[in-house]
Amino acid sequence: MMKTYLCGVRKASKRVIIEDLAIDTIAAEGRGLGRRNGKVIFVDYAVPGDVVTVQTTTSKKDYAIASIQKIREKADYRLDPVCDHFGTCGGCRWQHVPYSKQLEFKQQLVEEAFQRIGHLSYPPIQPITGAPQTFHYRNKMEYTFSNRGWLTNEQIASGAEIDRRALGFHVPGRFDGVMHIHECYLQDDLGNQIRNFLYQLALQHDWSFYNMSAHEGFLRNLILRNNLAGEWMVIVCFGENDRTKISIVMEALQKNFPQISSLNYVYNPKKNDTLYELEVQNYAGETYLTEQIGDLKYKIGPKSFFQTNSRQAKELYDVVRRMATINPEDIVYDLYTGTGTIALYVARNCQKVVGIETVEEAIEDARFNMTLNGISNTTFVTAPVEKILDQEFIALHGRPNVVITDPPRAGMHEKVIEVLLEAQPKQIVYVSCNPATQARDLQRLSEKYEIAEVQPVDMFPHTFHIENVANLVLKPSFHI
Repeated sequence: MMKTYLCGVRKASKRVIIEDLAIDTIAAEGRGLGRRNGKVIFVDYAVPGDVVTVQTTTSKKDYAIASIQKIREKADYRLDPVCDHFGTCGGCRWQHVPYSKQLEFKQQLVEEAFQRIGHLSYPPIQPITGAPQTFHYRNKMEYTFSNRGWLTNEQIASGAEIDRRALGFHVPGRFDGVMHIHECYLQDDLGNQIRNFLYQLALQHDWSFYNMSAHEGFLRNLILRNNLAGEWMVIVCFGENDRTKISIVMEALQKNFPQISSLNYVYNPKKNDTLYELEVQNYAGETYLTEQIGDLKYKIGPKSFFQTNSRQAKELYDVVRRMATINPEDIVYDLYTGTGTIALYVARNCQKVVGIETVEEAIEDARFNMTLNGISNTTFVTAPVEKILDQEFIALHGRPNVVITDPPRAGMHEKVIEVLLEAQPKQIVYVSCNPATQARDLQRLSEKYEIAEVQPVDMFPHTFHIENVANLVLKPSFHI
């Protein structure tokens, strides 16, 4: 039978094998990028300098996404990853890349977004601020119990009988695929000890792990939070409200881990894992942790949003405070304020700060943090920014001189940009976890604003994620 070829490569089982693909640059989501016959090929876990044989997983007219089948030639800087789960759990996608090279790639991704997506004019981007601690830096991890854990190709090939009960991470793209984790290098090692202890306790008692298809099972999720002071919060989520078994779990954790200063549990009968509408029961200790960032303290509750790298959060907030040329008489708006971390960080420099956030629990934390730090010139409002920020809101709270905005990955709503262009604050400091949508928004704002400074900050070593701060100033022709 005649072979079928596409773009000069062999097609097999509706997927395409591409031989000897040279990877020449890094692309969005940390993928390597190569080209074959005018088509762009994005390859998971490939890096510039690799020559690889790949198989496509997604194919469109102009591009394809592929996975590595064999590395023909390795980039000369490739490292052996320290984690046994690398390549399957989907977390640390750049563990095989030296940290200095990771920073280089992240700087490049910001440059490309500003040039290719935004077509922006901007001064030279400041060198990225790297993290001094590249492992054990996260202050929050979430794990899932599953009665049918994900098997690796090696496990399947072994033919051995394997206990499928798992406590770990969702495999990328599979809501029902959970890979059992033995050791994770992202959080302090005590997190591994707590997780592994609970897993062994569950096996000892033969408790049921959650079945995501039938939506049943006793053990469902585990959330671990810690602060820089070495205190820990544990939240165990149960799919069954069996008070006797729940008490056994809680007592065992309390007895074996004195570092847990906030021990909590949740009964979750819903079909999704979110906790926001559920009541968290405090079993022992405090109901929250306190984190110190600079000279401020912040409450972190079971449902709180907080930067997951506390050490780098200070670096990020220092960049924002430095860029924002705030005067004592200024009114500052902090859009998408979360728990008010940035709003409170700059509050002592200005007349007042108005923070807007859609999550009520986050605003409650923001108000608590305001009182905790003895700050009285902040106002926090609960509402979607695009629905509440209008001329009536500005008339009520005062026209902002400075706007700080830290939107989700999707960027700012068009209505928000329209209001900012009409209000014409003298300065907008835009914090983003997605340089692509940030570049798009900056292009829209370029009608009246010019970019004075760009500063990337690495919050998440060994991943492709990055925070980027852009300082926008009102063009002289629009000054009031």
